[in-house]
Amino acid sequence: MSLDGKHVLVLTTNYGTEEHELNHPVAVLRDAGAAVTVAALRDEPVLTLLSDRRLGSAYAPDTTLAEATADAYDAVVVPGGTVNADRLRTDADAQRLVSAFAGAGKPVAAICHGPWLLVEAGIVRDRQLTSYPSLRSDLENAGGSWRDREVVVDDSGRHPLITSRRPDDLEAFSAAIVRVLSEDT
Repeated sequence: MSLDGKHVLVLTTNYGTEEHELNHPVAVLRDAGAAVTVAALRDEPVLTLLSDRRLGSAYAPDTTLAEATADAYDAVVVPGGTVNADRLRTDADAQRLVSAFAGAGKPVAAICHGPWLLVEAGIVRDRQLTSYPSLRSDLENAGGSWRDREVVVDDSGRHPLITSRRPDDLEAFSAAIVRVLSEDT
């Protein structure tokens, strides 16, 4: 499936993103032909973590959350990492971006703790989704229907919603994003 001409925005903080939840979807999307932009809180290196405990690699962001707009992209991806997701969900620019993608009918994808941001953006009500198991109550309290599956693709609303549970689900998560974007051509 070719994603030539597709543009994807990935949201992250500058510290605490789960490394593989950042670099795996980015690599898969780029391999499929998509142009991927990583937006961080600040124009400084993104310091990732491995299993929320050990320091991972550093990545240079392409832009900041404040500078990014949904208009320039076809989909948004929110990686997890407990520290990353907790900070993203309280960031007004991150909330603005996810709300704008959803409002424009564009795919929104989140993995692990990333769905916390979806709650704060107000886009989980009446939707099926998954996450790291500890977020189940948060998602259900926000009106979502939680499923224990490696990937859940809910296209019942105005925008496709793609969610996964944990790093072990990255292949299914990334493949689902590619599939949804390739169907949107």
